[in-house]
Amino acid sequence: MRYVVLACDYDGTLATDGRVEGETVRALERLAHSGRKLILVTGRELPDLESVFSRLDLFERVVAENGALLYNPATREKRTLAPRPPERFMDDLRKRGISNMSAGEVIVATWRPHERKVMEAIRDFGLELQIIFNKDAVMILPSGVNKMTGLGEALQELKLSRHNAVGIGDAENDHAFLESCECSVAVANAIPSLKEKASLVTKGARGAGVVELINKLVQNDLSDLHTAADENGLLLGKTDEGNVTFSYQGRNILVCGQSGSGKSTLVTGLLERISAAEYQICLIDPEGDYENLPGFRTIGNEKHAPYVNEIVQVLEEPQTQVVINLVAVSAADRPDCFSSVMTTLQELCVRTGRPHWLVIDEAHHVLPSEWAPASSELAGELSSFMLITVHPGHVSSLALKKVDTVIVVGREPAKTLAEFAMKAEKEVPRAPERDLDRGEALLWFRDGNRLLPVVKVEPSRTQHDRHKRKYAEGELEPERVFHFRGPEGKLDLRAQNLNLFVQLAKGVDTDTWMFHLKRGDYSNWLRHCLKDTELAEEIERIEQDQELPEKESRERVTQAISRKYTAPA
Repeated sequence: MRYVVLACDYDGTLATDGRVEGETVRALERLAHSGRKLILVTGRELPDLESVFSRLDLFERVVAENGALLYNPATREKRTLAPRPPERFMDDLRKRGISNMSAGEVIVATWRPHERKVMEAIRDFGLELQIIFNKDAVMILPSGVNKMTGLGEALQELKLSRHNAVGIGDAENDHAFLESCECSVAVANAIPSLKEKASLVTKGARGAGVVELINKLVQNDLSDLHTAADENGLLLGKTDEGNVTFSYQGRNILVCGQSGSGKSTLVTGLLERISAAEYQICLIDPEGDYENLPGFRTIGNEKHAPYVNEIVQVLEEPQTQVVINLVAVSAADRPDCFSSVMTTLQELCVRTGRPHWLVIDEAHHVLPSEWAPASSELAGELSSFMLITVHPGHVSSLALKKVDTVIVVGREPAKTLAEFAMKAEKEVPRAPERDLDRGEALLWFRDGNRLLPVVKVEPSRTQHDRHKRKYAEGELEPERVFHFRGPEGKLDLRAQNLNLFVQLAKGVDTDTWMFHLKRGDYSNWLRHCLKDTELAEEIERIEQDQELPEKESRERVTQAISRKYTAPA
């Protein structure tokens, strides 16, 4: 369920001439029974609202006084969200001839045409107050207080995200709070400027429009309302025609390509932009490659597997971005561990609509070819997922069949795309045969069968020290292993990671060490197999120093590797 909250204005939206019709109340009851939450967002003062509407019990929270007061109908607790203007200011308004004035916990309200007198009083008193119009109503509130800020406080109390909220309204004071919701709806009687910006305009006016919206939410969660990719969407990169974007939710993405081809740089940039837009991410990290990702909290480490209870507790906070580290889980147990985590995430998503993105690195580790879930996890309540892998052919076809967006980087993109297509049982468009340069990607929107052969990828803002743990402690692919063979090729000492390389480097005989040193094999390995240009250049300088004693060259090479990579030498 993507939309778990309906935030609704009162006058002119729920109510007609101040009253809510029985059919509208029954629709509100139906929405609450569907498991969704209702929040009332109104300019009215609470006593006035209670006198005309007896069903505040249907709402989890009431944002009253145009965002200045938060009320919990279940406990009858209320909380002011701003200070009240001084009494002398209100006395002054009365002296200026404004008799039809009311004052709530915070708000001071009157009617047109008194706005000029109000502005003069604010100026004369030197107060930081604002005037907000709601048709003929004139509302005076502290600066920065509006329906959007009040709704934000309500969502925070409920531990819900604005990205899972639908807002509906009709008037000038509804602009900000509707824009803050993932989906904005205007009833048929709304002012034109509100209709222009709304994601949806109902055919019905007032309560009938609310009933119409509720029916759509209950029937299909607004799945027929497609958000087009636009300039404000999630940016992947650029082509000659302009920016390439897609919706912040609702895409199922596969990112694939060889090791060192730029997958992590591309993915890190996407994660930065998703996080900056306040969507929640849960990243499954089988090899500890993302444990130091800025702004993310990591659960699990090399010593203990992630605890399910901790995952739930952390993800309950909508602002928290999470990495689930599976390094301590054996390779054989990772698919089962993933299924257990998925069950937990699915339960959370039913309640909250979050996490908004499930990102699975090294997807072939947790979704191997033989993966056959007891229940359809990936077809469940999570709205978007991103699979990252070197080997799409080694990933479960059940998962790949759900992919609608394929991003390929590195060498032989056509071959990689064909590998995906064979496993997912899909036909693919003809792709260019040439290798992609670093920073380039091929993009295939499978649902629209649109292929973009070369996209210049938007770089990430932060330097991501990708693969440090894998390179230090893991097992490299066979083609990336360093072989100490010696001058006559009699040896074959294999360094499957940097820890083992350092151990072998300290122990091999002099002839073997110097043979590879003089050939520049160490720097070439780091540059071309591990894609660590900076370290390769440092090692290359050591290799080229012909006056350096053999013992010192070993020490300097091994120390340089140990400094950069976190595992002990």
